[in-house]
Amino acid sequence: MMQVNQELQQALEELQVVKEKLHQAYEELEQRVTERTAELVMSNVLLQQEIIERQSAETALRQSENLYRQLVESQTDIIIRIDLQGQITFANVAACQTFGWKQDEFRGQSYFQFLHADDLTQVMESITALGSSSHPLTNCERCALTVSGIRWFQWNAIAIHNHKGEVVEIQQVGRDITEQRAALHDRQLAEAALRQSEEKFRTFSENTHATIWIGSADSFYPLYISPAYEKIWGRSSQGLFEQPTSWVDTVHPDDRSRATQSIEQLLSGSQSISAEYRILRPDGAIRWIWNRGFAVYNDQGQVNYYGGIAEDITERKLAEQKISEQAALLDIATDAILVRDFQSQILFWNKGAERMYGWLSTEVIGKDLHDILYPAGTQQQLKEPLKCVIESGSWQGELHKVTKSSQKVIVESRWTLMRDSAGDPKSILTVDTDITQKKQLEEQFFRTQRLESLGTLAGGIAHDLNNILTPILASAQLLQGKFFQDEERSGQLLTLIESNAKRGAALVKQVLSFARGYKGEPTIIQVQYLISEIIQIAKQTFPKSIEFSTIIPEEICAIAGDTTQLHQVLMNLLVNARDALPDGGNINISVENKLIDEAYTRMNLDGKVGHYIVITVADNGIGIPPEILDRIFEPFFTTKEVNTGTGLGLSTALGIIRSHDGFIKVSSNIGRGSKFDLFLPAVEATHSFKIEDLDLLPGEGELILVVDDEAQIREIATIILENHNYQILTASNGIEAIALYAQHKHQINAVLMDLMMPEMDGITAIRTLRKMNNQLQIIACSGLNSMEVFAQAADVNVQAVLSKPYTARELLNSLHHLLRG
Repeated sequence: MMQVNQELQQALEELQVVKEKLHQAYEELEQRVTERTAELVMSNVLLQQEIIERQSAETALRQSENLYRQLVESQTDIIIRIDLQGQITFANVAACQTFGWKQDEFRGQSYFQFLHADDLTQVMESITALGSSSHPLTNCERCALTVSGIRWFQWNAIAIHNHKGEVVEIQQVGRDITEQRAALHDRQLAEAALRQSEEKFRTFSENTHATIWIGSADSFYPLYISPAYEKIWGRSSQGLFEQPTSWVDTVHPDDRSRATQSIEQLLSGSQSISAEYRILRPDGAIRWIWNRGFAVYNDQGQVNYYGGIAEDITERKLAEQKISEQAALLDIATDAILVRDFQSQILFWNKGAERMYGWLSTEVIGKDLHDILYPAGTQQQLKEPLKCVIESGSWQGELHKVTKSSQKVIVESRWTLMRDSAGDPKSILTVDTDITQKKQLEEQFFRTQRLESLGTLAGGIAHDLNNILTPILASAQLLQGKFFQDEERSGQLLTLIESNAKRGAALVKQVLSFARGYKGEPTIIQVQYLISEIIQIAKQTFPKSIEFSTIIPEEICAIAGDTTQLHQVLMNLLVNARDALPDGGNINISVENKLIDEAYTRMNLDGKVGHYIVITVADNGIGIPPEILDRIFEPFFTTKEVNTGTGLGLSTALGIIRSHDGFIKVSSNIGRGSKFDLFLPAVEATHSFKIEDLDLLPGEGELILVVDDEAQIREIATIILENHNYQILTASNGIEAIALYAQHKHQINAVLMDLMMPEMDGITAIRTLRKMNNQLQIIACSGLNSMEVFAQAADVNVQAVLSKPYTARELLNSLHHLLRG
């Protein structure tokens, strides 16, 4: 197009030169005619010659114009000339066809109407600049409104000057570049997408932990190796580029054949390969590699290159090995180990489960656990374990199951909640230990121990039976004699015989029931009935010198357990109380609801936060010596004479109470008696108890001195009191307590004093504090709970006594009553 412009320019310049020459010749001719009229005749020949030259110039001009027109009209580019006001003065055929105008109508039209509105301002500025610039050529891309819609044109504009050098017109040559521009745009988009794709690949390959590799199609030499290669192999990528086959030398000798065969398969036409092998790092370490390769084909179906990913799977291999070892251990375990989902579908079943239940793993995987182990009528026992494991994550207890041969078994079952990677529950792991034989032996032992208890009651039973049989025998003899015909007397005697017979039958029934026992599922037990039954047996069999008293509130909660076993516990305690009262005395059984909080559990590890029923069996007998108090629960330990006891009563009681998730506390004082507190979980406890849930009595900012040699007890007491508006000072012994009180005498409102401490005990410290301030409010605290200790506390005039372990409520209530009455 530039060449066309140059040719047009040259033609225009030649035409202008011709015009100027003609004009000059014409002026000279006129001048000569005027000045040299006289010489016309003489110059005729010269004039004719000039006329011929003028005609030749005109002919050349016409030829030049025709040549210019032919060049312009034959162009496919549009050519338009406009004046400085933007009016079209000329347009070639291509321009007329493009804009849909006839040539004669096109002239005089405004050039600006065919331009896009967004370009008008810049076009006008370009025209103005072109008319005044020393650079008459401009080049730009603009939109034009054609009959085919908006089209893109590349415009070249030149200024046309007159003989005075003034710009009179502007000629524009436009080439339609719409398709070329669209193709360029598509190519630019493709190039941008390619760059983006390459950048994504580079980012991915340089940041992934796996090695990404690309090999040539002809020699399999590396074309690209990602940075992960150097981290995994411990070698430089450059070394692999320089020695392409050196990767084989890094493979473990035992795995080289497998590694090279996979590559040979890929080169032989396989679309993809996968191989696992070991490599040797320069530092001597061995890593496992999972190499996956594939072929990439071109449009002709030929291999363009090979690509692949080599991933370090050492950790996975080690985990698989560990899992394999663990699976082997699970299979040799004697316990049954199984996993089930929340639809009761069995997911795992070890060899121990096969041996215990008789079902092979292949027979039960995917089956419903209930159909396998829990026949109809036994599934009710699963509600509480399932609820507990979901709420707390674990559960442990006894379950009754059946084997493949329908044999009933009792198992100690431990459930653990399994979670997925997101922390959501996914399954339950169960470990079962067969305790069927153990339970049978235990039941036999319990029965033997019950029979032992009955042996100790034999004298009382015989005495009571004799009392029952005496009126029966006497009445029978009288009925055979003189009262035979006396209807009134006979009726009285028969009623007496019937009453005593029923009394004897009831006694025998109770003794047989206790001796035989009954082992069933745990049931809800009303404590008052349990105690009344055991009191009735005791009253009939114990010496009349022993009196019984009970304190059972009406609102007492129920417990869950085995009635026979709990009967046995109470009977053991009552027999021991009887033996402690050789000259008679009093046995008291009381019951109370007790809420154990976190503070209590920190001081008594046997306790758990929650609601309990406390059954207390107390006597005023001879008491238990302190030196043997810690041994009374040991099996076969006894202080009784030979043939009067086996030493199993209290150890059996402790075992039964612990099997009911409870615990026992004992306190005793020589000559004053003993007290056994049985703590059993209440079945009405429905939620976990926290200190902040209590409606407790707060303080009013009083300063309390807490004295205890146990750091944990000082800590929990501090937490309780500070959380309820008290201020705290703490001391670990009596000496520290006295020093702190001397320093803060006027600020301390009360002292919580442990009685048993090293260096200076609580009793001595209290006496010293009393000398410093006789009005000081003091609460004595002890974990021994013996009557002797509390008697000593009373001697030093303490205002309250608190037994350890104590609850937050008990501590706060004691302080409240102490400080505010």
